[in-house]
Amino acid sequence: MHLTNGDRKIRYAVVGLGWIAQEAILPSFKHAKENSKLVALVTDNPTKAAEVGKEYNVDHVVSYEEYDDFLKRGQVDAVYIALPNNMHCDFTVRTARAGVHILCEKPMADTAAECEEMIRACEQANVKLMIAYRLHFEPSNLRAISIVNSGDIGEPRIFSSAFTQQVPEGNVRLKKGQGGGPLMDMGVYCINAARYLFRAEPTEVLAAGANNGEARFNQVHEMASAIMRFPGERLATFTCSFGAAPVDVYEVAGTKGSLHLRPAYTYHGDMKMTVKIGEQDREESFSQHDQFGAEILYFSRCLLEGSEPEPGGREGLADVRVVEAILKSMRSSQPVKLEPFDVPSQPDERQKIELRAVKPPDVVEAESPTGKQ
Repeated sequence: MHLTNGDRKIRYAVVGLGWIAQEAILPSFKHAKENSKLVALVTDNPTKAAEVGKEYNVDHVVSYEEYDDFLKRGQVDAVYIALPNNMHCDFTVRTARAGVHILCEKPMADTAAECEEMIRACEQANVKLMIAYRLHFEPSNLRAISIVNSGDIGEPRIFSSAFTQQVPEGNVRLKKGQGGGPLMDMGVYCINAARYLFRAEPTEVLAAGANNGEARFNQVHEMASAIMRFPGERLATFTCSFGAAPVDVYEVAGTKGSLHLRPAYTYHGDMKMTVKIGEQDREESFSQHDQFGAEILYFSRCLLEGSEPEPGGREGLADVRVVEAILKSMRSSQPVKLEPFDVPSQPDERQKIELRAVKPPDVVEAESPTGKQ
C-alpha cells in the first residue's frame, strides 16, 4: 500500500459523530496509535464539530457536503463509517470511488442488494472493506469458538440467545427509514454468533415479530424471534427486543455438554463463560477490553500488509441476507429457504487482540440506545 504521510500509520476520518463514535470509536484510537492516526471528523453538527474536534485535536473537521472533495485531497487513507444504517451504502460507494479504504459499522447495509453494491464498488476501486464486527477480536467469543469446535462439548446441536434492552421513544434506532428495529440493531449479533459458532450458514429460517402497541414502536417491531436451520439438522434460536429489560446471553448445547456466555455481546464490563461437561462445571472470566481499538489496529495491519480483512464484505452480506429472510418469514408466517452461501474465512483465536478498557470523555449531543446522554 502506498502511503503519502511517510510514517507507516493509516490516517483515518471518522464519519458521523453519534453515540457509538464518541463513546467507543474515537477514544479507541489512542490504543491503535502504533499504526493508526485519527486526522479528520465528518459531521454537520457545528457543536460536535467544535467540541469533539477540540477534544481530539484533529487536523480536519468537514461537513457531509464537503466530504467528496475532502476525500480527493489525499489527506486520509481510510474512513470509519459510523452513520445510521441507511447511509452505509451511499458513503461506502462514494468513499471507494475516491480510492479510500473503508471500515463500516454493522449491520453492513439495509439490504443484501446494497451490500453487494458496496462489495462491487470496493473491488472495482481496489480498496479494502471491513465490517466492524468487534467480537471477531474479543477474547471470550473467540474462546467460545475454540471450545465449541474442539469437540469438548461434543457435536454442537443447539444455539440459543436473547439480546434485549429498553430503547426510549424518539431514538434513531426506532426509525424505520434509518434502518432501525431490534433485528438490525441487535439480532445481527445473534445471527453472527450462531454462524461463527456453528461454522456454517443457515439453510432456512422461520420467524415471528411482536409489538405491544406502544407509540415508540409505531415504525418498527418491539421484538423479533427466529429459528434458523443449519446443515446437519442443527437449530439456532434467538429473540431480540427494544421493549424488555437488558438481557445479553447465548448458550450452545452439544451432545456431551454445553457452553454459556453471559454477557455475550457487550463492550462494557466483564464476561463470564460456563462450560458444563457431564456433571462438571468450569468457569472462565474475561475482563473488559477495548474492542474498538482492536478492530482499528487490525484493519490498519491489513492495509499495511496488503492482507484481506476478516470480517470482510461477504461476512456483512451473510448476515443481512439472513435478516432479509427473517423479515420475509415474519410477513408471511412461513419458513423461508436460503440459497447456499460461503464466506472466505471465519474468526478464530488467532485474531484475538487484548487492549485495556478505554474511558471516553463526555459525549456531545448524542444519545445512547437506552437514552443516556
